[in-house]
Amino acid sequence: MPDTPKLNAGEKAQVAWYVARMCKRGIASETVYQGDLEKKVDRIIDRARDRAEKNAKKK
Repeated sequence: MPDTPKLNAGEKAQVAWYVARMCKRGIASETVYQGDLEKKVDRIIDRARDRAEKNAKKK
């Protein structure tokens, strides 16, 4: 994504964990559903984007 906000350390760790789980599922089967993990990653990025906008308004 071109407008991906800067993630803090905790968010980076969460995203890395979910991506690793997606990889593991992908190795098990290419047809396995991964939408739940993708939604979790999207929520983390949305939270970071909201935080970045909030911090930008403060300045």
